[in-house]
Amino acid sequence: MSRRNPPSQGPLAGVRILDLSAVVAGPFGTALCADLGADVTKIELPDGSDALRKLQPVKGDLPLYWKVTNRGKRGITLDVRKPEGRELLLKLAEKADVLVENFRAGKLEEWGLDVATLHAVNPRLVVLRLTGFGQTGPYRQNGGFARIFEAMSGLTHLCGEAGRMPLHMNFPLGDTVAGIFAAFAISAEMVRMRSDPHAQGVEIDLSATEALFRMLEPLAVEHEQLGIVRGHHGNRATYTAPSNMYVSADGVSFSLVASSQPIFRRLCAMLGMEALIDDPRFSDNLSRVEHGETLDALLADAFAQIPFDRLDARLTAAGVPHTKIYTIEDILADPHFKARDAVIRLPDPDLGTIPAPCIVPRVRGREMPAPRSGPSVGEHNAEVYAELGLDEVTLNRLKREQVI
Repeated sequence: MSRRNPPSQGPLAGVRILDLSAVVAGPFGTALCADLGADVTKIELPDGSDALRKLQPVKGDLPLYWKVTNRGKRGITLDVRKPEGRELLLKLAEKADVLVENFRAGKLEEWGLDVATLHAVNPRLVVLRLTGFGQTGPYRQNGGFARIFEAMSGLTHLCGEAGRMPLHMNFPLGDTVAGIFAAFAISAEMVRMRSDPHAQGVEIDLSATEALFRMLEPLAVEHEQLGIVRGHHGNRATYTAPSNMYVSADGVSFSLVASSQPIFRRLCAMLGMEALIDDPRFSDNLSRVEHGETLDALLADAFAQIPFDRLDARLTAAGVPHTKIYTIEDILADPHFKARDAVIRLPDPDLGTIPAPCIVPRVRGREMPAPRSGPSVGEHNAEVYAELGLDEVTLNRLKREQVI
């Protein structure tokens, strides 16, 4: 059964993407495109050795991470390093709009699949090359992993307790951020290509480290103009205050932001601490940031006297943004997430259905269907290669020779 969305659905309907990328970053980006209607064909080696198939979570021999990250795609096997595999890829590229790869810089060229060769068979092909550090520069050959991107972009230096080592989060955020930039780049190029029938394809050089650094907009100007090297200060923000994580009397951790003047006044009134409103140390956001440790100590002491349920009700009534720190169990149980169907069920041949985040963004009046889970190794070989005119005898030979 095809895993494509119906052809009439979604703003990217009709866009054909060949996904040669592995693990998380590239596949996440192309899955975002599939969510919006693109026809994505996931290409992997015949032995199914993509590392994502062995990345936790795995249940027995079922690659759960793979299933959700490659949702909505057809899956084929192809070894493009072999001459016949290379020729098959070029045939697929003739009919494609986009090709996505995340090999080390120079690998496509080594296999005779440089951009000039790809454009020779399809001048309108958009080739997105997602690497850790880009196609140029002294680090172009370096291997890339999310924690490396996060550390080198400056992101990791912002995380952790003051006076202690910086901290990585327990998730490859760098990969998913790069994937978002990949989907954005593909969508932007498709707007250009659709608006001009004579437009030529391009090579997109996407560095995951640069994608993360792009998120950290004020750090460079903050350093140049103010001499500040922003670092890690636990959960306390050093750019707005009060903004921190606190603990209630019954030990519930919660996050709270009350940095605007009206909200800060309401917070102080709710706590019976109106004197803080007229205290010059806390008169505006810049003053509160300057005296953030003092302010946080006062608030932490007040919050520690009140059980969370009562505190939650009072903060809600006062219009102060706050939340306890959610686990996945909290997300699944939350009435707001339930009301919006924030968790959808992906049809899956092994498990019936599996839960995954909903399609983002939503467009009123155009409901996208839940995509299928990621394909098994070579699941759509017959379907996709039939579109190239290959018969069963040829497919069996290619399989024996480990081309597919």
